[in-house]
Amino acid sequence: MTTPTSQSQTQQAILAGGCFWCTEAVLKDVRGVQKIESGYIGGHTPNPDYRSVCSGQTGHAEAVRVTFDPAQVSYKDLLGLFFATHDPTTLNRQGADTGTQYRSAVFPQTPEQEAQTREVIADLTSQNVFGQPIVTTVEPASEFFVAEDYHQDYYANNPRQPYCAAVIAPKVAKMRQYYADRLRA
Repeated sequence: MTTPTSQSQTQQAILAGGCFWCTEAVLKDVRGVQKIESGYIGGHTPNPDYRSVCSGQTGHAEAVRVTFDPAQVSYKDLLGLFFATHDPTTLNRQGADTGTQYRSAVFPQTPEQEAQTREVIADLTSQNVFGQPIVTTVEPASEFFVAEDYHQDYYANNPRQPYCAAVIAPKVAKMRQYYADRLRA
């Protein structure tokens, strides 16, 4: 059983890997992840909502804010899982989801996170892990807007919804198969 840690011992990571429902679902059960929120970041429209972000006109990306205990999962490990569970080589697209709101991006919260993000991208690139150039952007952290309540825990609450069954379920299954050692027992 995981013992709760105080707020001062936690860190946050903000990651955009296409649809926030997918990213939330695959990272939710990672050991050390204490909270995960779907939301919007990186745009120019104040107080965006789902409809406006989906229009592609706000500049915001669908993203997740992950609160984690670095004693249980490091920022670099979270990045590794993030890159392993989405396609960082397609510009403004994840599967059938297209537009800048579905871009692959990392929004580092500290200079250390930025350095680690750039290091991970450089390592993946030098190893040619994806066989194509990584287009994930490293963007300045800006205000994170928490998405509407019905987007939180979307996959857990709607596993039979067609998008969830066709797109998210295989990603969650991949996570459970290949990264079981990183998940809560």
